[in-house]
Amino acid sequence: MSGSNSPGERLARWIIFASGVLAIGVIALIFVFLLRDSISFLQTYSLVDFLTGRNWYPISEPPVYGLLPIILGSLLVTVVSIVIAVPLGVGTAVYLAEVAPGWLRELLKPLIEVVAAIPSVVLGFIGLTLLAPFLQQALGLDTGLTALTGGIVLAFMALPTIITIAEDAISSVPRAHRQGSLALGATRWQTTSRVVVPAALSGISAAVMLGIGRAIGETMVVLMVTGNAAVMPTSLGAVLGPVRTLTGTIAQEMGETVFRSQHYYALFAVGLVLFIITFIINWIADFVLHRFQESE
Repeated sequence: MSGSNSPGERLARWIIFASGVLAIGVIALIFVFLLRDSISFLQTYSLVDFLTGRNWYPISEPPVYGLLPIILGSLLVTVVSIVIAVPLGVGTAVYLAEVAPGWLRELLKPLIEVVAAIPSVVLGFIGLTLLAPFLQQALGLDTGLTALTGGIVLAFMALPTIITIAEDAISSVPRAHRQGSLALGATRWQTTSRVVVPAALSGISAAVMLGIGRAIGETMVVLMVTGNAAVMPTSLGAVLGPVRTLTGTIAQEMGETVFRSQHYYALFAVGLVLFIITFIINWIADFVLHRFQESE
C-alpha cells in the first residue's frame, strides 16, 4: 500500500492546486480585461450618468449611455424566471427524492439532464415561434416578445440545474433522519417537509442561486424573445412589455460598433457590470451554503 507522500499523490495534489490557480488566474484576467476598457469609457462619460441614466441611445448626437433600464430589464426577466423555476424545481426535486418510485426516478433524471443539454438558441427559437405568438394572442398583447416570454423560457433552462442539485442534496440527507422522524409518529409528509427539506436547505439554496446565475447570464434566449427595447420597467405591467437585458445589449450591438470607439468601450463597461452582478450572485450562493452548513 502506497504511503501518504507517494509520487502519485503528490502529482494529484499539484494538478489540483495548479487547476485552482489557473481558474482564479483566468477569472482575474477577464476582470482586468473588462476593467481596462471600461476605464477608457469612464474617462469620457460620467459613472453616475452611466449607472443611473434612464435612456440608452448610443447612436444619437451626443450619445447617451443610461444603463438603468437595461439593468432593471435583466433583473425583471430573471425574477420572472426564478418565480416560475424555484417552486417547480424544488417541488420536482422533492418528488424525485422522496415520493417517486425507483423506476420513475431512474427514467426522469436522465431526461432532465438531457433538457439541460438543449442549446439555448433552440429554446430561443421555440420561444420566438411558438410561445411568443401564443402569449400575444392569449393575453391580447401588442407583441409576444416580452419579459414574461423571456422569463418562461429562462425558467425552463434553469429548471434542470435546480432540480438536479436540489435532488442530490435531498437524497444525501441520512436515512436515520427519516427513520427517527417516522419512529416518533410523524407522517411521511411531515418528515419530508419538517426534517428532510430543512436538513437539505443548504444544497437547495445553492441550487436556487446557481439557477439565478444561469438565468441572468443567458444571451441567445433574451436576445430572441424579450423584444430588446431599452425602456424603464416602472410597474408590474412591464412584465408584459418588451425589455432589454445586459447580455442582449452586448450581443446585439458589439458587431455594429466602431473598434475602440466610445460605444465600443461602453459595451465593455456593460460587461463589467454583468461580471460584478454574477460575482455577487455566486458570492451570495457560497455564503448561504456555508451559513446553512454551520447551522446544521
